[in-house]
Parts: sequence; C-alpha cells; structure tokens
Amino acid sequence: METKSRCVSYVGSGTACQARIPPPEIPVTGDCATAATQTTTCSGSPGQKAEAEEIKQRLAQFLRDDLKLELSEDKTLITHARTGAARFLGYEITVLHNDRKITRGKRSINGVIALRVPRDVIKAKCTPFLVRGSPDLRSRLVNDDVHTIIRTYGDEYRGLVEYYLMAGDVHRLSRVRWVMETSLLKTLACKHGSTVSKMAARFKTTIKTPYGPRICFQASVERDGRSPLVARFGGIPLRRKKNAVLTDRYPLPVTARRKELITRLLAGKCEICGLTGTVDVHHVRKLADLDRPGRPQPAWAQLMAKRRRKTLVVCPLCHDTIHARQPTTTPTQ
Repeated sequence: METKSRCVSYVGSGTACQARIPPPEIPVTGDCATAATQTTTCSGSPGQKAEAEEIKQRLAQFLRDDLKLELSEDKTLITHARTGAARFLGYEITVLHNDRKITRGKRSINGVIALRVPRDVIKAKCTPFLVRGSPDLRSRLVNDDVHTIIRTYGDEYRGLVEYYLMAGDVHRLSRVRWVMETSLLKTLACKHGSTVSKMAARFKTTIKTPYGPRICFQASVERDGRSPLVARFGGIPLRRKKNAVLTDRYPLPVTARRKELITRLLAGKCEICGLTGTVDVHHVRKLADLDRPGRPQPAWAQLMAKRRRKTLVVCPLCHDTIHARQPTTTPTQ
C-alpha cells in the first residue's frame, strides 16, 4: 500500500495581484484546502510532492492566461508539512505528529494542522529592547510621563500577543514579555532615580482574566467628572484561542473642514468693497509689515492686521489699486 505524505504549498502571487486564487473554476485533485489574501495564497494537499507541483503549475497557468500575471518563482515554496513549515501571514503552518499522544485509545494529534509562532519573530521583537543581550531602558521615553511610558509598552505587547493567540505555542511569547517588562521597569527606574524592584512593587497589580488572576503593571490618571485613564502592561493569558475571530474594522468616514481661504474664495466676494464676481488674493510676506510704527497704513492693510491674516480676497479693481498704492474704494462709495 502506498503511503501518502501531506504537503503544504506556499505560493506568492505576482505583483499587483488583486484576485483570490485559485477560483472555483480551477480543478484541483485530491483533498486540497486553500486560504488566500489579496497577495498570497497557501494550499495544503494530502499527497505527494508531485501533486503539489502540478497544483503550482495550474495556478501559474491561471495567473498567466486569465489574469495576465506572472507567478513569482522566488516567493514560491513547496515543503513537507511534517518536517518543515510554511510561512503564511506571519504564522508557521505545520502538521503535528506524535505517536505517544494517546486520547481514548487513539493517536489524537497525528495529521492535525497547527499554527506556530516563528522563532525569528520572537527574536526580532526582543531585539529593540536588548543591549548586548540584556534588556535595557528606552532613553527616548524617559522624559515622558508614567502613563505614556506604560501605555507605549502595553500597546506594543498587546498587539503582538493578540495577533498570535491562534498559535498553539503562543506561550513562547513569554520571552518577549520578560524582555519588555524588564525594559519597562528599567525605564521607570531611570525616570524616578530608583531601582527596578521598587518600580515593580509600586506599579504592580493583579487583574482578573477568564483563566484566573494575572499580574500586570498599571498606571492611572484621575480626571474630574470622568473615569480615570488606565494604562496597562501585561495581564494577557498566553493561552491559545481556538475560536478566535478576526474582525476588520472599517475606517469611519471623516468630514474634513475646508480651509478658511478656500471658503473665502468660493464666496466670490471682495472683502474691501463687497463686489461679487471674479476675485484675486493679495498676499503679504509677514504680518509685522502691516503694523510699522510711524507710517500710516492704508485701509486694506488695517483690515488684514485686524483679521490677523496674510491674505485678502479682493476684486481685480481693488487689487490693482492696492499695487498702485492708491486709496481703495469702500462699500459705501
């Protein structure tokens, strides 16, 4: 009997590819599972490597013939999912195998797809907080207030952990937590001229989580008539969320106010004589030129100085009069 191995095919699509591939029209043999984004796709096939190569060729043909795109060979990887791992959206995708894991008399995890946190991600996230291999303070944050320091560390740590909560080995991020926590305490100790142990005792607190109490570091800013601002680092259980749901937040529509000059131009009204129609804009270099002692200023200069504006929307006649250094007309003339 022939034994089939499970292969994972990681395919990087061509430049500026906006389609989800493969579409339903592409025939794929075997039990093939595919997940896709706008730029990458990852396919798993429980067969030989030759079958994965065939799927890759069909994908390349579809991109070339239907979408007029070329598959990037440099970003294409076909690997054995049990002995290797495919990278997809920052995760490592692999297949578990352990004959000693017995549940109800059966091997329970063999052939199960698993997500892992890549080792290079852990190393890369620790590097900004290390100096010669040891956690060190962040000098650029020393002059900030305590709330800002803890919030900055907390936001970075929370974003990393919550992204990898679907990984089976999310507990490996405890290394990142220890490095960032030590760097945070050293930054606070430098700010207050104290020690790390005193800072830990001062800001340490315990919060409740679905997996029991967790220790974190917290700072609060009291506000009159409103709830206090709370900044927190840590307190997130490094436990896998099997049913995690990724919710993309759509940006809210923002109504940007027009610039004042644009509004004045659209009004089409001379700000000196009040005449409507075609208008120009008169500029001065700086407001100090409009208020020179010992020199009488014309009406248009007094108007600009009163408004504290270096621009004046005027009709062509008043504009020519300004440059001719003659008295301008008024709305009553």
